[in-house]
Amino acid sequence: MSGSDIVAKILTDRAPAPAGHYTQATVSGGHVYISGQLPILPDGQQLPDDGFEAQATQAIENMLAILDAAGSTPRHLLKVTAYIVGVANWPRFNAVYAAMLPDARPARTVVPVPELHYGFLVEIDAIAALAGSERTACDASATGKETGEAGRSQPNGGAGSILTSSRGGDGHGKPGER
Repeated sequence: MSGSDIVAKILTDRAPAPAGHYTQATVSGGHVYISGQLPILPDGQQLPDDGFEAQATQAIENMLAILDAAGSTPRHLLKVTAYIVGVANWPRFNAVYAAMLPDARPARTVVPVPELHYGFLVEIDAIAALAGSERTACDASATGKETGEAGRSQPNGGAGSILTSSRGGDGHGKPGER
């Protein structure tokens, strides 16, 4: 087994615990892979306000809490995918996203869908580089040169747990499976 076969599993109480056969995030090869986050409070309860903006805010807050627990930052986001119920919610998602992540402009895909699990209106997943690299994902030059592999930093001061295991089993649940 080589060093690249090691996968760290991230678990923080600042985001809802997985309710299916998956983990909040994994770290491997200098990257953080965040599972789809629904707009569920960290204690597992549903939001008292089920409006689209409140749901988008909570889903992004969950993603950011896991990103931080993994030892990364919004400036290190590489790719974000948002699943939204109804294309009519796209402008509202853009407004919430821009307000919460004003300096992060990773590659992003918004996928309108007919419905999500439990009737939620938004789900978001992400891929990020680990913090600690000389240049962040947001600092990539316009010349198209790669920024290089991110450095391997330690998780953020006990903000979450990292469980290390060797690669094995699928460890993946379907997005939104709770």
